[in-house]
Amino acid sequence: MAISDISLTAGMRNNLLALQQTSKQLTATQDRLSSGKRVNTALDNPTNFFAAASHMDRASDLNDRKDGMSEAVQTIKNADNGIKAITSLIQAAKGLASSASATSDTLSQVTYESQFLQITSQITTLASDSGYRGTNLLTNGTLAIEFAPKAGDAKLSVAGFKSDSVTLGVTSAANWAVAGTAGTALANMDGALTTLRTKSSTLASNLAVITTRQEFTDNVINTLQQGADGLTLADMNNEGANMLMLQTRQSLGTTALSLSSQAAQSVLRLF
Repeated sequence: MAISDISLTAGMRNNLLALQQTSKQLTATQDRLSSGKRVNTALDNPTNFFAAASHMDRASDLNDRKDGMSEAVQTIKNADNGIKAITSLIQAAKGLASSASATSDTLSQVTYESQFLQITSQITTLASDSGYRGTNLLTNGTLAIEFAPKAGDAKLSVAGFKSDSVTLGVTSAANWAVAGTAGTALANMDGALTTLRTKSSTLASNLAVITTRQEFTDNVINTLQQGADGLTLADMNNEGANMLMLQTRQSLGTTALSLSSQAAQSVLRLF
C-alpha cells in the first residue's frame, strides 16, 4: 500500500479541523486586541467599514475648514486692533482740534495743526499695517470663509473698507489760524469715529458667526468620530475573554488531536 493511500481517521480529521478553526479565531481576536477595532478591513464588515470611512472622511474635510476659520478669526481680530488704534489717534487729534478752537493765538493754532497732520499720516500707516496673511480689511480687502466640506455650500463673505485719513475725512482745512477751520476738522472727526464704531460692530458680528461655526464644527467632528468608533471599535473586555476561551479551546484541541493520533498508532502494535 502506498503512503499516499493512508488517510487520517475521522476522529483525527475532526479534531484537526476544529484546531484550525480555533487558530483562525485566535488570529482574528489578536488583531482586534492589537488594533482596538473589531472592523479593520472591508472583509470584516463591509457595511460598517465603509460607513465609518465616510464619517472619518467628512470629519477630515471639516477639520480642514477649521484651519480657514481660525485664520479668518485672526484676520478680523487684526482689523479690529487697527480700528481701535485708529480710534485712539482720532481722539488724540480731536484734542488738538479742540485746543486750536479754544485759543486765538495764531502760533499755537499752527503748532496744533502741525501735530494734527502728523497724526493723520499715522492713521493711514496704521490702516496699511492691519493686514493678516495678505488680507487687509482696512484697505478694502475682502475675506471669504468656507464652512462646509463642499465649497460654496456654506460660506461667509466679510467686506472690508478703506480707513485711511482721507477716506475717513480726518483732514485739515488749510490754515487752522483761520477762524472756524479747526472746528470743521473737529466735526469731521466725530463723523469718522461714528463710521469706525459702525464698522467695528459689523466685524464683531461676523466674528461671532465664525466662532459659532467653529464650535459647531468641533461638535460635528466629534459626533462623526464617535459614530465611526461605534461602528468599528472592539469591546476590549469581551475580546480579552474570547482570547482566554480560545486559548483554552486550542489547548484542549491539541490534546484531543494527540489522543486521536495515539488511537491510530495503537493499530500498529497489532503487527
